[in-house]
Amino acid sequence: MAKMVVIYKHPPDPEAFEKHYFRVHIPLAKKLPGLRRYEVSQGPVVSRRGEAGAYLIGTLHFDDMVALESAFASPEGEACRLDVANYARPEDVQMFLFDDRPA
Repeated sequence: MAKMVVIYKHPPDPEAFEKHYFRVHIPLAKKLPGLRRYEVSQGPVVSRRGEAGAYLIGTLHFDDMVALESAFASPEGEACRLDVANYARPEDVQMFLFDDRPA
């Protein structure tokens, strides 16, 4: 399974961020071809040391990296990419893409 983990820092306007993210961005992302599951953190994001500096974490699941890359090369993927600027500043978003392996 391949994943995209998106970490958002605290937005200047949390209410506007949440409104757009949940009403517009998630519905766009759920149209990504090959998307298997979309998870969103709930409540505060903390680390073992306390405050993590993150506001929200979204995790998207795909069968493999080929499927993930294909999804974001699609028109739906382009729409998602362009939409991020409508609710988050580029410096407030980190994205990590990776394949799982058995541990």
